[in-house]
Amino acid sequence: AAREHHVPEDVSKVLENKVLETVSDLRYVKVSAVEMTRRGGTHGEDIVWKSISAHSDLIPGVYEGGLKIWECTFDLLEYLAEAGVQFANKAVLDLGCGAGLLGIAALRGKAAKVHFQDYNSTVIDEITLPNVVANCVNDGNGTGGADERKIVKPPSKKPRKAECLPDTLSRCRFFSGEWSEVSRLLLSSSEPRSKYNVILTSETIYNPDYYSALHDTLSQLLDKNGRVYLASKVHYFGVGGGVYLFEKLVEERKVFTISTVKEIDKGLKRFVMEMAFKDSC
Repeated sequence: AAREHHVPEDVSKVLENKVLETVSDLRYVKVSAVEMTRRGGTHGEDIVWKSISAHSDLIPGVYEGGLKIWECTFDLLEYLAEAGVQFANKAVLDLGCGAGLLGIAALRGKAAKVHFQDYNSTVIDEITLPNVVANCVNDGNGTGGADERKIVKPPSKKPRKAECLPDTLSRCRFFSGEWSEVSRLLLSSSEPRSKYNVILTSETIYNPDYYSALHDTLSQLLDKNGRVYLASKVHYFGVGGGVYLFEKLVEERKVFTISTVKEIDKGLKRFVMEMAFKDSC
């Protein structure tokens, strides 16, 4: 089921005792530290325990890999910077967000609003939300270098709200649940809601069983003149998905155009794809 996760009033609590690292000038929670605190199998969805027990980063319908930062995320970050994709004043959705680095990049690009979605509520609470807060709060120490590691301890005094960059967090919303349920939640909202100008998604086409739900979600939530930027490996061994199979489905549905905008040949071939509605081209 889909649900919204709200930013607590005291955002400092989100980062209490979290270990932060930095990559590509983006701060993020060290996942192994989170995993250590959740190994006991008594926390919420218990996805850490279930993942360890199954010796797998993917358990369909249980855990969909959101605790890891997958390599195609960095491919898409690089492409967005290289291509000069503009986010200013746009509504952006980070779909299957995991660590939320793509959405954070959009925030830095002055997006009007950024919504983050992941299948697992644990990922949103323990990874995504802390990462967004870590990149929005100015603690006076800068973002540090690539090897920065910092344990954020509970504040000794009342947190200074002025440290939070102006209205950045107020432009964010966080959702967990499967795509069809999140779409239903968003579309049934009583609040006025425009569709998304940009949807960013990485490593979400690994399982062909999810293609129809993903395609429907994109078609329901993308603005008529919007763009989807999708990063993926050419093939996902063990689960059977990949770029060519997803392209085939998109072409059969005849709703979107889909084209390759970046190809990475290092190791297993990877792609960044751009999608738009056919009638917008």
